[in-house]
Order: sequence, then C-alpha cells, then structure tokens
Amino acid sequence: MVAVVRRAGIVLVLGWLAVLFAAGAVQAAPAGADAPSQPAYLAEQLRHDPVYVSDQMPRVVPRSTAPAFAAEAKRLRVPTYVVVLPFTSSGSGSGLLAAIHDHLGRKGLYVAVSESGLSEVQSYGVSVPGAADAKTATLYELPYDATPREVFRHFVDLLTSGRSHQRAEAARAAYGGADNNHEPPALHTTQTDRENQSFLTGALVAGVPLGALLITYHALARRRPGAGPGLRRGWPLPIGALALAGLLVLGASQLFSDTSTGDGSVPTAADLRSRIDRVSAGLRHDPLYVDPESPSPLDDAERAELRERLAALPVPVLVVALPSSMNDESGGDPDRLAAALHDRLRRDALFVTVELPSGYVSTANYGTHVDTSALYNASRDPAAGDRDLSTLGPRLDKLLASVAKAPTTKTAGEPLPPSPLTDPVARRKLPGLFTGDFHPGLFIGALAALLLFGLVVAVGAILRALRRRGARAAVAAAAPVEPRQAWLRRTAREEIAALTVELEPATGLSEAARRRAWECLDAAALLIDGDSDGRIDDDATPASLACAIVLARVGRTAAREPSAATHVCHRNPLHGAATGPAGKRPAGGRGPAPRPVCAACRETPGEMLRLPGPDASGRRGHSPYPGHPGPLATLAKGTGTDQLTREVRESFGVN
Repeated sequence: MVAVVRRAGIVLVLGWLAVLFAAGAVQAAPAGADAPSQPAYLAEQLRHDPVYVSDQMPRVVPRSTAPAFAAEAKRLRVPTYVVVLPFTSSGSGSGLLAAIHDHLGRKGLYVAVSESGLSEVQSYGVSVPGAADAKTATLYELPYDATPREVFRHFVDLLTSGRSHQRAEAARAAYGGADNNHEPPALHTTQTDRENQSFLTGALVAGVPLGALLITYHALARRRPGAGPGLRRGWPLPIGALALAGLLVLGASQLFSDTSTGDGSVPTAADLRSRIDRVSAGLRHDPLYVDPESPSPLDDAERAELRERLAALPVPVLVVALPSSMNDESGGDPDRLAAALHDRLRRDALFVTVELPSGYVSTANYGTHVDTSALYNASRDPAAGDRDLSTLGPRLDKLLASVAKAPTTKTAGEPLPPSPLTDPVARRKLPGLFTGDFHPGLFIGALAALLLFGLVVAVGAILRALRRRGARAAVAAAAPVEPRQAWLRRTAREEIAALTVELEPATGLSEAARRRAWECLDAAALLIDGDSDGRIDDDATPASLACAIVLARVGRTAAREPSAATHVCHRNPLHGAATGPAGKRPAGGRGPAPRPVCAACRETPGEMLRLPGPDASGRRGHSPYPGHPGPLATLAKGTGTDQLTREVRESFGVN
C-alpha cells in the first residue's frame, strides 16, 4: 500500500512538472525561433477580428477607432479584412495582402491602409467591381492631410456609389500627369492655418472699418467743406465703423469655426500605452523583441545567435526592433521609447533600440555599470554605414561583443530625462480665433488703413491737380492771355456761327433765354460786321474781335442757363461767365469792391488779357485790354453783360 502511494506521488509530481514545462514553452513560443512572420501574425489577428489597427500610430489613427473602420467595412456587404499599418510595414506592391490571404484562407476584399493612404487593395473569391478604380480615385481626390479613417471612408463611398470608374477617369484628368503640381484643397485646419486666420481676422477687423471711416469722412469733408467740425461732433460714422467691425468679427467666427484639427479621433491613454505594453510583455520572456507587424530584419539563425550572446552577457541587455515615426507614442524618439520601457518593466538594463526599416541602432543605459562611451561605434559598419538593414545581425552581434568587453563604472549611469512630448489631445486642439496673431493683425490692419487713407488722399490730390492743369490748359487754348490777330478773327467767326446754330427754332429755347442770346449776337455783329454781309470786317480791331467773342460766348451761356450769364471774368473776359467775386470787401467798406472772376481765376488768379496793338504810350505789341478803346474796356470795372450790350448798341447809335 505504501509503495502504491509513493508511486502515485511520483506520477503527480512528474505530471505537474510536465504541465509547467508545456506552459512555459507555449508562453515563450511567440518570441522564440519559431516566431510567426509578418503575414502570419496579421492573419492570426484578422482571424479574431476582420479589422486590425496597429498600435504604432496612436497620434494619427488610434486603436480605439477600429469600430469606425468596421462600421465602414460593413457597408460593402462582402467579407472585408482591413489592416491599418505604418507605411513602412504596408508598402504598395509588397504582396502583403496576398500573403495574409494565404495564411488566413478566407474569401473577401483585403485592404491595407497606412498613414499615407490606401497601400493595397485585393479581392479573393468575391466580386467587387470597381475596387481598383475606387483606389485610384481615392488617391487623386483626397489631399495629403486626409487621415486613414477618412481615406477608408472615401474608398467605401466610391465603391458603394457605383461610379468609381467615372470618378477615377475624372480624377486622372484633373490631378494626374507628371506636369500636374496641384492637388485638392486641404481638409483640415492646421495650427499654422489658425495663426494665419487670426492674423487675417485682426487685420480686417481693424483695417476695414478704420479705412472706411477715414475715407468716408475725407470724402464728405471734400464735398461739404463746412461740414467737417459737425462730422467730428457726430456719431453716425464711428457707430457705423463699429457695426462694420462687429459684422466682420461675426463673419470670421462663422467662417473659421474649426476648434480642432484632424478627423476628430483623439487617442486615449490606452491607445498611447498599447505598444509599450505589448513590447514590455515580450521583453519579460525574451530579451530580443522584433516587431511582428513588420518584415523581420533577422532570420532564425541570427535570432538564435543573438539570444545566445544576450544570455552570456554579464549585464542585462534588451534589444527592441520597432518602426519609428512622429506618429507613435514616443514621437519617433528612441530615448523616449527606452525611458517608457524602463518605467514599465521596472528593470535596470542596457536598452538597444533598432529603428525599422532604417536599421539605425541607439543605446540607453539604465543602471548596468557599463561604460557606454566604448559602444559608440560598435554597431556601425564602416563599409555599409549605420542605417543598412541587411547588416543588422552582424552589427548587433558586434555591439553585444563590445558590451561583454566594455569597462564598468562604479556608479550606474542613466541618460538625461527625454524632453516632454506634446500632449496629442492638446496638439489637436486649435487656439481661439481671437488669440495669438489676432493682436498683431489688429496693429497691421490699422497701419494698412492709415497707409490706404494716405494713398487715397495723395491720389485724390494728384487727380485734382491734373484736372486743374487740364482745365487751365483748356482755358489757355480757349482763352489765351496774348491772342494773335488771326486767332481772334478765327475764334470770333466760330463763336458767332455756334451761337447762330443755338438760336435756331428747333433748339426749343425759352423766350427769356432767346431774347438775351439775340441781344448778344446783335451786339457782336455790330462790332465786327458793319456792312452786314455775314463776314468779319477787314478793319475789325483786336478789341472789337475780343468783345465779339465775349458776347458770343455769353449768348451761348445765356441760351443754356440765363442766370449764369450776368457777368464775365474781369481778368480775362475770354474765360467766360464769372462764378463770384474775387475775395471779400475790405473791413469798413473801404477800397474797391471785389470784381467778378471765373472759377479758375477764383482759385488761382490768372493773368490780365493783353491784346495786340499799340497801348496808351504808342508802343506796339500786346497790352492789357483795359487800355484799348471800345466797350470791352468797361469789363475791367466789373460791368455786367447787359450793360456791355447796351454800350455796344449806344456806340453804334442803335436803341
């Protein structure tokens, strides 16, 4: 009986040992020499869930967005298997989907998505018309900032629309070709975009109302010179400017309403620690961890040799080979990755990180007493360089051999804490529109408004000067200061002919206008056409010719506006009708009364008209017209045009 019990106890002990050995073998198998290949690993993940989102890109596509990908895939109504991997692990044309299908052995549409778009689309055993065209259209129609989630949704939209072929052809025509450098507009507002929006908003809010206020006030002041002080005391213009600024603020807040960038996916704390948890779990059972989501840079023989080397080292060394990018939890910094693994493992070791697929090797020493300065060049192959993945195995072997020979230090060295990484949630949040560059925009907008106002004032002054110069040139051509005898005869003939035409019955003049115009024409004819043959007399004097020109022009003015033909410019009667007196009567009523002048002479006094012929002293040339005999001289005293016509008739004995 005792022997039986003893035998049973031995059997139980051996059984428990066998169970423990088998459990240990199963737990270590994924990290050992029989670790699955990338396609096999991904196929196993898809066997449990048809959508697999890598944990390597939590800042762009968190793992928690997998249900959103699954919801889009269900719209296709065919078995769909989706892998979302870093671009370095799912490059187009790599044959990854074919290998996954071989391991999974299931019919369906297989899609590989990366942070740069659709990497590959293949169908096996199912009919998915337009899948290739939908992939092409998605490539061309979406801009560079489209997220993987938006890319896949667009791809599904195209497939379910039934127009993927037409969309692909249109996209090729619009954006295809080697000489086409433009692409669709961006989908999302970036931090730089928000800075530009804030600056533009500030510039418009300050510049447009202020510029409108200054220019409007200036225009009103120019139109109504006496209204300036009243406008300053009034509120309509400032209130209007404030209302315009308020409308601009409201419009900008509606136009630039984005509060975050991206597709709205925000990584959770679990998303950000998922890869660290995965790698830490692997390192607890095996000091060599090679990312199963990526093509392996080491074959089975190299792995076995490295494990033997790691087991023989006098200090703990952990080797990690992973993809690295700005979108992972460490922001692409191997020092941050090593620090996170050390914190999670709570174990001192020399961490060796290998970036995939570049093959760059870096080390971080956490308390192993190894002098790492001797390891700087150990992983670098002078012939192949430090970023050649084909030489990774020998370079790691060389590095571990150097660790075994490296001198030790008395104090354990630890790297400096890595710089803090921007919180991904805060990074997605856009600053307020009325913050940041909004205030510099206000200053620049106000400055631009002042510059614009100055430009408007300067241009207005230049245009007014040009108009005055043109008016003076026109006046000089129509009323020269020293006209020649030939000019006086020609102009007198033209002006009388023009007045005669205006007096024709068809012109429809009023009785008063016709009467005044006829009086002027009759007086002019008395001066230069004494024999009434319709031709200017040969002996017509310059003063008579000038007086006839003045009367003809006054008659034409009276035909259009009788009230404007009462006086002519006393400085040069050839200027035509006067618009007012030149200045005001001196205080006390002493001195001569101001005489009428035209608009040009009122603004800038012109020269006195000088006519050819001898002056009072008998010298020939041009002399002021008041010194010439005849009725014209009376205009120098400010005589009205009605008085001039009476004096002309009286001088010829006509009542």
